[in-house]
Amino acid sequence: MNDLAYLIRQMKAPRIAQAVSRVAEQARNESWSYEDFLTVLLDQEVLARQAQGGEARIRAAHFPARKTVEESDFAYQTSLRQQVVLHLATLSFIQARDNVIFLGPPGTGKTHLAVALGMKACLASHRVQFATATQWVMRLAGANHEKRL
Repeated sequence: MNDLAYLIRQMKAPRIAQAVSRVAEQARNESWSYEDFLTVLLDQEVLARQAQGGEARIRAAHFPARKTVEESDFAYQTSLRQQVVLHLATLSFIQARDNVIFLGPPGTGKTHLAVALGMKACLASHRVQFATATQWVMRLAGANHEKRL
C-alpha cells in the first residue's frame, strides 16, 4: 500500500488517495475486476477535478453574482420566451460559434441570463469572461486611444 500511496501522490490525485482503501475493500468484497476497481477510482478523481475546474472558471469569469437559468422568473418577464432560454442553456450556440446578445431596458434580466449561461458554460469546461456593455465600450475606447484596436 505504501508504493500505491506514493504513486497516487506523484500523480497528484488526492481523491484517489482518499478513496483507495474504501474502494479496494468494496472491490474485494464484491469480487470486482481490476478494470472496475480502476474505473471507480479514476471516475471519482475526474468528477472532482471537473467540479473544481468549473468553480475555478466561474471565479475567473468575474461574474457580478451567481445566477442560474432555473432561477429565471419567466412570469415576471413575459417578453422572454422560456423555450428560447432553455435552448440557449443547452450551450449549442457555443459549438455553432454563434453569438447571443440580450437587448432591453434596465431591470429586464439581461445580466441574469448572461451570467446564468456563462456559469453553465464554465461548468461545461468553457472559459468565460464576463463584461457589461459599458465595460466593453471602455475597453474598446482605451484600445483605440492606445492605437491597438
